Amino acid sequence: MKASQFLISTLKEAPADAEVVSHKLMTRAGMIKKLGAGIYNYMPMGLRVIRKVEAIVREEMNRAGAIETTMPVVQPAELWQETGRFEKMGPELLRIQDRHGRDFIIQPTSEEVVTDIARQEFKSYKQLPKNLYQIQTKFRDERRPRFGLMRGREFIMKDAYSFDKDRDTAQISYQTMREAYKRIFDRFGLQYRAVRADSGAIGGDLSEEFQVIASTGEDAIVYCPQSDYAANIEKAESLAPTQARPAAGKAMEKVATPGNSTCEAVAAQLGLPLSQTVKSLVLATDELDDKGLIVKTQVWLLLLRGDHEMNEIKAAKVQGLAGFRFASVPEIEEHFGSKPGYLGPIGLKKPVNIVVDRDVAVMADWVCGANEEDFHIAGVNFGRDLPEPAVIADLRNVVAGDKSPDGAGELAIERGIEIGHVFYLGTKYSEAMKATFLGDNGKPQFFEMGCYGIGVTRLPAAAIEQNHDERGIIWPDAIAPFTVVICPIGMGRSEAVKEEAFKLYDALLALGVDVILDDRDERPGAMLADWELIGVPHRVVLGDRGLKEGVVEYQQRRDTEATKLATDEVLTHLKSRLGL
Repeated sequence: MKASQFLISTLKEAPADAEVVSHKLMTRAGMIKKLGAGIYNYMPMGLRVIRKVEAIVREEMNRAGAIETTMPVVQPAELWQETGRFEKMGPELLRIQDRHGRDFIIQPTSEEVVTDIARQEFKSYKQLPKNLYQIQTKFRDERRPRFGLMRGREFIMKDAYSFDKDRDTAQISYQTMREAYKRIFDRFGLQYRAVRADSGAIGGDLSEEFQVIASTGEDAIVYCPQSDYAANIEKAESLAPTQARPAAGKAMEKVATPGNSTCEAVAAQLGLPLSQTVKSLVLATDELDDKGLIVKTQVWLLLLRGDHEMNEIKAAKVQGLAGFRFASVPEIEEHFGSKPGYLGPIGLKKPVNIVVDRDVAVMADWVCGANEEDFHIAGVNFGRDLPEPAVIADLRNVVAGDKSPDGAGELAIERGIEIGHVFYLGTKYSEAMKATFLGDNGKPQFFEMGCYGIGVTRLPAAAIEQNHDERGIIWPDAIAPFTVVICPIGMGRSEAVKEEAFKLYDALLALGVDVILDDRDERPGAMLADWELIGVPHRVVLGDRGLKEGVVEYQQRRDTEATKLATDEVLTHLKSRLGL
């Protein structure tokens, strides 16, 4: 490719609405252009990156035995009504009607459609296992699209769906996909972790996210440096304390805490560590009738250490707390007789269900709200001042320094960006859609399914968040828009520069290298700045002065300075750097 024949449209400044590095740099490098909120044109430079991502994904999916298909972006609502998702999914599901008033959706994912294919095509266990995948455009009507391709409304995704005869073979399919994903992300040249993830309402233990490590990541990843344990913050277990609860050492005492409604403020006033305070979180669960109206509400009190944060996923797994919401102020005042900020388990106006975090269950002489504005209670102890907790559960997010669940060491936390997810579905969709095959026992059986996604357009943004500097993007070789750029300085004025540039260009093309020759009549500073911004990994600069000395300059994008090479050595050097 020659730059004069390509579309290069770099910008000096990022748009005002660009908040994260990847959004700024992809826009400045001319890779994407905003068309609407969360909707972007993939410009030629950016599309080259996306196509390279797709090629690696496709190669490894095919290698793993998956079969490529394509399912429509616009899907009839009837299929989604079979599973109930047409009604249950929120406004993220874009619903439309055609000219005849028939309901359709713009697909965010394709479980229903692929299950419909399976129930028509796979009649016998002898046809299983099967894995169908697509690389296709998706749409989710995000309430607040932001961060460029990181959280857009329209995006490209690889989604795959496995079909098996039983749970054992489904787990084999899951592991096959997991290994394929590791090969895919290894080839991208990114630092990543495969972390255990929560399976949500579907259940089961087989769910893992692939996270690109980046300081700007939106997810917290918990891992053990001494082992291969890794999980997202929602899934990571905080182990039950091994120590026994100390004996009560203080008398219970009501203390004035005027204006101090937070655990931090109370701890500071009383000169206590924050870990000696207990926070009260009030939740509610509603029982609905057939019309969706609330017929009964149960209020819950969760007790956590003042320096810990509630994990909503874990809380929802407590028996009776599924589908909880945070209680309203009137509900709180009705049960506690106080406004939020001064709540506790002692002196309630009306009974509530109390759930105690594991760490709180072994505390002694702790501080909590007195259910009276501007007052707290110090020296509180279970068994003496209130009953022993009836329900103890893991309610909190882990923190750095907690013991690893595998016993290998202490946990650390870093940030990550989710770019892939492997998930065991079981029979959730096959049962809902009555998708069966004839089992080896001669009876109809529901398909055991798994689903596996990769964010194709999200991945380049994640790669940039991990690989950039003050000059621009630093692409890994595997997904760079071009692998090598040749920058001839003053080519229009020097026949020697032109001849040497085209000689190297033709040689690299013959080797199959993805090379671009910048034959534009640009100033040297502007030319080099463009390619540093775009992030091409390998750059060769040729100039009249250097050629007279028999040298050219080579620079890898991460290098701080260029390296001078003899003109007859540059091709050999590039072949070595490119692994050819």
